[in-house]
Amino acid sequence: MDSPRNATMPCGFLLQGFSEFPHLRPALFLLLLAVHLATLSGNLLILVAVASVPSRPPMLLFLCQLSSIEFCYTLVVVPRSLADLASPGLSRGSPISFLGCAVQMQMFVALGGAECFLLAAMAYDRYVAICHPLRYASVVTPGLCARLALACCLGGLMVSVGLTVAVFHLPFCGSRLLVHFFCDITALLHLACTRSYADELPLLGTCLLLLLLPSVLILASYGAIAAALRRLHSPGGRRKAASTCASHLAVTFLHYGCATFMYVRPKASYSPRRDRTLALVYTNVTPLLYPLIYSLRNREITAAIHRVLGWWRPGQRQGQSV
Repeated sequence: MDSPRNATMPCGFLLQGFSEFPHLRPALFLLLLAVHLATLSGNLLILVAVASVPSRPPMLLFLCQLSSIEFCYTLVVVPRSLADLASPGLSRGSPISFLGCAVQMQMFVALGGAECFLLAAMAYDRYVAICHPLRYASVVTPGLCARLALACCLGGLMVSVGLTVAVFHLPFCGSRLLVHFFCDITALLHLACTRSYADELPLLGTCLLLLLLPSVLILASYGAIAAALRRLHSPGGRRKAASTCASHLAVTFLHYGCATFMYVRPKASYSPRRDRTLALVYTNVTPLLYPLIYSLRNREITAAIHRVLGWWRPGQRQGQSV
């Protein structure tokens, strides 16, 4: 391996994807395509359902933003992966420019970071709704929701730009082959010819901002919620209050669990092929689960979806009868 001093800035990378499994590529393409279309349809259905509600509670506004983030999140990674799987001539890897790789990583981190902050904002919404129900309407206003949504997006954007600049200033030497299907942080750090732990500080700082800080806010919110639920004397009221948090908790555990397992670890523990398989799960399966979780657990979303499907079906029958 070349020394970092002799390393040059690469003109691009090769995304290996799953090119070493030519016989599995058609089946993998069909599977990912089906999951991708289901994910886009589920999140789009939630967006349309929320837009159809005349008076939108704050939680529905947060769910709308969450679905928008997941919709864009999958579009950053999956379409290119599908195109690479559908190209039989790419036997060694799919070329991607240095700038294209940086843009993809920045957008991926920005959307993931915005979701981390948004989950913390949703936890605050649940805290006010359960611990201060009489003040909820005056505290969690549409204006506050808009400011929180903007802050989540700007926070994710700023952190992602800083991390992208830090990672792409590292020296890359030797092979340009990324054992991955998109420009993920761990794959790029594995390719960088650095041995100092100081080069991993940008990733550590990002994890602190995107994972630790929102986690503390979420834990504080649910600690106060748990204390409030203990003071409730009615078991029915306790169950009803707890059920309003179930879907948010499920999505939070999924998102933070995957992100923590993937990124909060030293470079020496990176395993490119294992990380690629895990990334296949959290970029395809978890975004599919989020609409299912909220549509099954949230009564307002369920009612709005039924209303949208009810409007669509009569129109379809009328069109067929004509």
